[in-house]
Amino acid sequence: MKNTRTEMKRAVAVFTLAIGLTSTAIADDNWTIERLQDELGVETGWTVTRELPEWSSSPTVLVSLEKPYAASLGDAVPGIDVIEASSISEAMLHAPRANAILGFCDADLLEAATKLSWVFVFHAGVEACPLTERLAKGDVVVTNFQKLASPAIGEHAIAMMLALGRGLPRFKQVMPTGEWRRELASEPGMQIVAGKTILIAGLGGIGRQVARRAKALGMQVLTTRNSSRQGPAYVDYVGLSHELPELVKRADVVVNSLPLTKATRGLFDTALFAEFKEGAFFINVGRGGTVATDALLASLTSGRLAGAGLDVTDPEPLPPDHPLWQMPNVIITPHISAGGFDREWLRFIIEENLRRYLAGETLLNEVEPARGY
Repeated sequence: MKNTRTEMKRAVAVFTLAIGLTSTAIADDNWTIERLQDELGVETGWTVTRELPEWSSSPTVLVSLEKPYAASLGDAVPGIDVIEASSISEAMLHAPRANAILGFCDADLLEAATKLSWVFVFHAGVEACPLTERLAKGDVVVTNFQKLASPAIGEHAIAMMLALGRGLPRFKQVMPTGEWRRELASEPGMQIVAGKTILIAGLGGIGRQVARRAKALGMQVLTTRNSSRQGPAYVDYVGLSHELPELVKRADVVVNSLPLTKATRGLFDTALFAEFKEGAFFINVGRGGTVATDALLASLTSGRLAGAGLDVTDPEPLPPDHPLWQMPNVIITPHISAGGFDREWLRFIIEENLRRYLAGETLLNEVEPARGY
């Protein structure tokens, strides 16, 4: 029995290492910059803050108290003057003094903050942050929370894929009646993912976490990215963005983890869904606006798609009477795929970026506002 238990522990350890789990249950308190970079792919930015026109070595920092991890920053990082605000209207009163704004990104607020040099968006996306002239010129640096919740979102995408492949939504629907419906296993047939091909649109933080888990499950992993063909060892092929229509033809599962930009809005439309391999699954953990919802519904209705897992929709929230809610081959979750990761990671990166700003250094998770990520 002892040997058996030992082997089981080894097997769990190997699988954990393979898929790169960083959940609260496994992560310890020794969270460092090296772990953020190695495990999540968090990157250092390119803007040296001391070179910004309004940088200050003793900054006034305007902080949104909407999130609990933003409280008590003045005690954690000596040398900053913290002003806490619970709303945009309250923040406007203090905007002229602010060198940095954390948690707010409002057009009027940014205009009123004439001494501003840094905006920290408390989300992974920055599509709601207005591209003001100073942001566009680079006079104000922008950072966000990208990649910190990527492991949780990656697991959510894989969970949706496995649930669809095993037909779990169909069985869930008949549970209230207590019916023993074994024939549902062949309507359509249940599948295994080992040996299948997955395509991940967007090899960013989320895409990498999906890819390493899919590879651990024995899948061939294809991806696309906008910048280059470079990718980690667990990705079999990295294509450029323009290759997406050809690559979807090869994929049994397509996972969309793209940000919402001018280039990606409505990208998954009727023409692109027509190129999908018949019977493929579609998973969206990126942004709802990257998908034309009517085109998705039509592809599911026609049978071109075997099923879909949607954590984001367009519109969002999806209206209660929308047909997607009632489809037996669709899983919808209300934009909660990031749930379950350790929120202390957020506090850690806020405090680390504050220390870097005080020292006039580059910041973590810098965003290029014009690109939207």
